[in-house]
Formats: sequence, C-alpha cells, structure tokens
Amino acid sequence: MYGKAFAPEYQGTLTTLSVNSSLVDVLAAGTERLREAEHAGHPGEAARYGLAVAEAHRRLGHVRDADRAWKASYRAAREAGDTAAMAWALWSGGTLARQRGAFPLAWRLLGLAAELGERGGDVVVRGYSLAGLAETGRIQGDYAAVGRLHEQLLAEARERGEARHTVWALEGIAQMHRNTGDYDRAYALFEEAAEIAGRADDRRGHAWALRGLADVLSVRDGATGRALELLAEAEATCREMNLSSALAYNHKMQGNVLYRAGRHAEARERYELALTEFRAISEPRGEALSRLGLAKSLARLGRDRAETAAELADLARTLERRGLRHAREMVARAQREFGLDAEAVR
Repeated sequence: MYGKAFAPEYQGTLTTLSVNSSLVDVLAAGTERLREAEHAGHPGEAARYGLAVAEAHRRLGHVRDADRAWKASYRAAREAGDTAAMAWALWSGGTLARQRGAFPLAWRLLGLAAELGERGGDVVVRGYSLAGLAETGRIQGDYAAVGRLHEQLLAEARERGEARHTVWALEGIAQMHRNTGDYDRAYALFEEAAEIAGRADDRRGHAWALRGLADVLSVRDGATGRALELLAEAEATCREMNLSSALAYNHKMQGNVLYRAGRHAEARERYELALTEFRAISEPRGEALSRLGLAKSLARLGRDRAETAAELADLARTLERRGLRHAREMVARAQREFGLDAEAVR
C-alpha cells in the first residue's frame, strides 16, 4: 500500500511543501529560509534549505545557480557536521552533473552521496543516490550493469511503500524494456507507474509515465492520436509545475510521435522547440536527441543528402565522446535509414 508522495529534498519547515509545488514557489520559499538560517548563523539549517534551492534551480534549468547552491549546501553541512545533509548536497550535485552530461563526475558524486547516506543513517538519501547511479548507467545505455540495481531499488521502495521512488524505478525499468524492444512489458510497467503516481498524487511521476505510455502506443500500435492526447495531458502538468526538462523531453517525444506518423513538417517544429528548450537549460543529451530528430525530419522534407550525412556524423562523434551508447546506436540506425552508414565512415 502506498501513501501520498512526498519530496524528501524539501526539509526543515519546507516539509510543508508538496511534491507538486511549483518550482518557482519552492525557490522563493527556500531562498527566504536559507537567508534566515545564514543570518542566524545556523549552518545545519542553511544546508537543508540550500538543498531545496539547489534542486529548484536545477529543475528550472538554472545550471550555474544550481551548481553554486549545492556546493554552498555541502559546505554548510560540513561546517555543521551533518553527514546526512552532506549526502543530500552531493546527491543534488551528482544529479546536476548527470543533467549536464558530465557522467564521470555524476558517478563520483552520487557514489560519495550513497556512502555518506549510509554512514549518516539516512536510508532515503542512500536510496536516492543509488537510484541516481542506476539512472546514470541507464542513460548511458549500460543496461546490464544497472538493470539489477533498478530491480533492487524497486523492491526496497515497494517494501517501504514509498510511491515516488517506486514510480521512478518502474519507469526506469520500463524504459530499458522499451529500448530493447519488449514493448508489452514496457507498457505494463509504465501503466503501473501511472496508476501508482495518480493515487499518490505524484504529478511529476505521472507526467513521465504518460510520456512513456505515449511512446509505446506510438511505436508499437501506431496510435498517433491517443499518444498525442497523453502527451498534451503531461505537457499541461509540466507547464503548471515549471518542469523545464520534463517539458522539453515531452516536446521531443511529440516530435517522435509525429515523425513516426509521417507528419514530418509538424515533427520538425516540435524538435526545433525542444532543441531551443534543451539549450536554454544546458542539457546536452536532450539537445543531441532533438538534433537527431530534427536532422531526420529535415531529410524527409528534402534536405541535401550531404548536409544530413554531415549532421549525423557530427552527432555520432558527440555522443561517442559523451559515452551515450544507446543514443549513439540511435544515430547509427538513422544513418542506415537514410543509406548513409557507409558514407559516415569514409
């Protein structure tokens, strides 16, 4: 049985904030409490409120502000001798590093966060940090290495009845099944995630689950209309909660659905929008995937073959450098789709 979703990164008096609170409101409340704690000379409180500030900035796409905030939270936690708060700050920093495509740094920070969480006796930050490691590996396409960890974390979340973390784990496992072609299993897991998120009032998790369901409906069934309906519902949530990254990924998925339906001009517009949004929040993985979709759409709309070949080759090199194996495989498929795989290696 799952209780109502909660946000453990909102600490101190900020525990009154909902997991669905607008990030603009979270940032305002966190900044106010942080200033009060700093003025009163309470580093422990400053660390906790600084965490909420860091996370709000990160999710709003304010990369530099988020970087400063998590580091300040860590320094305050260290000054206060609060090991668990240090772990939370490192978790935030590691999550930001993954968002920025700095995967080696993400692995290091999240690994340290998990260690400190265990040492500090905070099972929640330990779980979130291990989840961050699992997600980092999944994004890089290393499913064999992190699949078991995803399953372990799902079992732990189910045992604790923690809805938000259960939803995260289900969505991660579903995404791996989707990417390896097991669409039925992926759909069932996304569906379960959507149901749990809905009952627990986890609107962010529900929006991500709808995105996953829309993807499977599109690629497996060709159900373009229903997929776009689900994405429109998820988009409304993203806008209401100021979820910049989730909104950009939603727009990219709209492009995917439209492209599969042969609606290439509309797909191009969605990819262009997503590309602008990802660049605004400095999220290189989303930017690369949007570039890929845009290149494919433009090719279908008559773009010069040599330009398409050059774009895809550049994308392949970029993704290879960043260690994004699954995304690199997607580029290779696109090169084969347009008969450019031989040209790409000349």
